[in-house]
Amino acid sequence: MIEKESIIQATIVKITKETLGDEHPDTLSSMGNLASTYGQLGKWKEAEKLTVQVLEMQTRTLGKEYPGTLISMSNLANTYSELGKWKEAEELNMQEAWKMGKAEELEVQVLEIKIRILGKEHPDTLWSMSNLASTYSELGKWKEAEELNMQVLEMRTRILGKEHPDTLSSMGNLAITYRKLGKRKKAEELEVKVLEMRTRILGKEHPDTLMSMGNLAIAYKELGNRKKQKNWKCKYRK
Repeated sequence: MIEKESIIQATIVKITKETLGDEHPDTLSSMGNLASTYGQLGKWKEAEKLTVQVLEMQTRTLGKEYPGTLISMSNLANTYSELGKWKEAEELNMQEAWKMGKAEELEVQVLEIKIRILGKEHPDTLWSMSNLASTYSELGKWKEAEELNMQVLEMRTRILGKEHPDTLSSMGNLAITYRKLGKRKKAEELEVKVLEMRTRILGKEHPDTLMSMGNLAIAYKELGNRKKQKNWKCKYRK
């Protein structure tokens, strides 16, 4: 189905280029849609090539702060992350690191622009902050990830409420960061909170709840607390 969709979108790109020109906003939008579909198909190199073209033309014709340009910047950052994280047999490990570095650079740019235009507490800004924290994590910059995750969690708790899915996601991200920094007790406390709330709000079989179960199991294992791990299994797997 997605493969057929990519063929249709490629045809649309061809037609819009012929009728509207390479740099028309509708042409750029159709190119962005095709790049997104390539990503869904796992064709990250094709997605990268197309998104780079779109971003370059949008920046030149529409400006760096145009909403569509910001979206393309985020999409390209995500594509760089996927190439660094998932693509097997990358030519050299240094090339992988370079891709992740490019993702970080773009995420920082997007965040700075959104803070200036939308404000620090706008949902889109918080989303970009969370994305940048994830990129820091992929790069092993756990202190930077911790600082950003803490900011996002504080603001989402205050603005969205402590039981909002985005807030719970931020809690889970911070817990993972704590674990990587060796703050295992803090990680455990957060994982327990996240699991209890997700179980109550989403149910035991929701994918997010199951993910929290796995994270808590890891936290208990790292703490060497077999008794808690056993009690946890009894409580949540009934």
